[in-house]
Amino acid sequence: MTRIAVMNYDKCKPKKCNQLCIKYCPMVRSRVEAIRFEQNKIVISEKLCSGCGICVKKCPFTAISIVNLPDELEKDCSHRFSENSFKLFRLPTPSPGTVLGLLGQNGIGKSTTLKVLSGEIKPNLGNFQKPPEWVEIIQYYRGSSLQEYFQKMSESKIKISHKPQYVDKIPKAIAGKVKDLLEKIDQRKVLNKISEDLELKKIWDRDLTVLSGGELQRVAVTAALCKEADVYLFDEPSSYLDVKQRLHVAKAIRGLKEQQKTVIVAEHDLAIIDYLSDQICIFYGEPGVYGVVSHVHGVRAGINIYLQGYIPDENIMFRRESIIFHEKPPAVNAFGSEILLKWEKIEKTFSGFKLTAEPGEIRRGEIIGVLGPNGIGKTTFVKILAGLEEADDKRKFGELTVSYKPQYIAADYPGTVQELLMNVAKENFTSSYYKTEILQPLKIEPLLDRYVMELSGGELQKVAIATSLSRKADLLLLDEPSAYLDVEERLNMAKTVRRIVEAHGTPAFVVEHDVVTQDFLADRLLVFSGEPGVVGNAKPPTTLRKGMNSFLKEMNVTFRRDSLTRRPRVNKEGSRLDLMQKEIGEYYYTRVMRQKSK
Repeated sequence: MTRIAVMNYDKCKPKKCNQLCIKYCPMVRSRVEAIRFEQNKIVISEKLCSGCGICVKKCPFTAISIVNLPDELEKDCSHRFSENSFKLFRLPTPSPGTVLGLLGQNGIGKSTTLKVLSGEIKPNLGNFQKPPEWVEIIQYYRGSSLQEYFQKMSESKIKISHKPQYVDKIPKAIAGKVKDLLEKIDQRKVLNKISEDLELKKIWDRDLTVLSGGELQRVAVTAALCKEADVYLFDEPSSYLDVKQRLHVAKAIRGLKEQQKTVIVAEHDLAIIDYLSDQICIFYGEPGVYGVVSHVHGVRAGINIYLQGYIPDENIMFRRESIIFHEKPPAVNAFGSEILLKWEKIEKTFSGFKLTAEPGEIRRGEIIGVLGPNGIGKTTFVKILAGLEEADDKRKFGELTVSYKPQYIAADYPGTVQELLMNVAKENFTSSYYKTEILQPLKIEPLLDRYVMELSGGELQKVAIATSLSRKADLLLLDEPSAYLDVEERLNMAKTVRRIVEAHGTPAFVVEHDVVTQDFLADRLLVFSGEPGVVGNAKPPTTLRKGMNSFLKEMNVTFRRDSLTRRPRVNKEGSRLDLMQKEIGEYYYTRVMRQKSK
């Protein structure tokens, strides 16, 4: 067996735990130095470790992970950063004229893979102490397309354009206006078309420092597309974008196929990666410990394999339970039609923008999904309900206690995650119900000893959701809760919110751009339309079928259901199904479509 021992040094606090891992290690007791304290940190020798797992159980800060893997996998090691750190096995094989999608959890090696393929990281084949030269790396990958790829990279004969994951860091690295930045790098002379498709003309003269997350994302994608390159790498290109913008970005990226470019995309939105990709590589393993890249699969088969959690050609099961979709909402409201909140017509006027929301109501135990483009007033509407914004008529919405998770989360709490949740949940924090219904499904327990200010975007999002669900409230308001989360985390979040709402009868408004997540969550939909940044109109809440049809008709997009997993899939524009569904006016729920078409 190949043994991987990984230390999370952000969690490890050897001065506070009396070094219990060393104290209880059977090998150390037998005078074999399998664990040692060196240069103020714990170091585990994988060769001497017996793999008993006692140190993992004894560590009070859950800083140690030990995994046993088959010996055959060791020869496939592509990269390791240092001793007791993350280990990546295999790499995807780039192919010209093909869009390859990378699908997997956060912390499983997708961004590392893209950095290796972009040349930012030179693969060391697991030998971090004496990294191999290019000759050895090329020899290692002989017989595969990676041999030629790394050969060209070593000779600087390959041009690579890489769109990084965290676009919010761009203004810290680059200064200036959108126009100046993009015109400077328009090597392919396609800026006019792409800026038109991605609606950048409105922000053409703005400085990068004042752009929102969605605007920065579109600028970053445009910059990557405008460069003349052989290989294009995109790390999460749909973050911060609404459905329409995501599809426009996907179309622009797919356009690179016509020039026989090599395109690789890491993405968490199932509908978008399905629409974008020709092939899929699945990443599995243990987040932060090791990641394995699967062989290439067709896009439909690859996504279905990921949802089922079993890779037949490798005989690997990486998840115990399949992710299952339902063709119609599974909700049965145990609280009947009891109305908790009713609102009359709401108007809110800003300089250059006006929001109008038609009268509506929300019932106890109900989740209303909020759909619409960016800049159309969704967040403003939610803030008015939360009491953070005033409507034009200064009207208040009763004496309801509201729990609100904002769109943009600030990590400004000085203490640990546990201290934050204990302050919010009070005596409920110690209950088994709280542990099994909130902490475990959202995977908060490993974060409890971490300081809030040290958390990554995805970790901070999960803590913010847990905090919102922990408050005693009459109404839940969640603004974009799936941002930064991977596929499994999004669906776990959706299940958790639904369980809490159904158990307590606390209704929820959920603003969300991921159509697959909305499909999992919502009982009814509140659809916003209008002109982004100018005027926003919200119709009364309606059924999922009507709401999806209304929203997707405006987007000019149709969805079908996968015959095996029932997950929503985007139809290619102009395809037979796309044209047929548009003709009969069924943009989403295909069972109804089939009945009508008979």
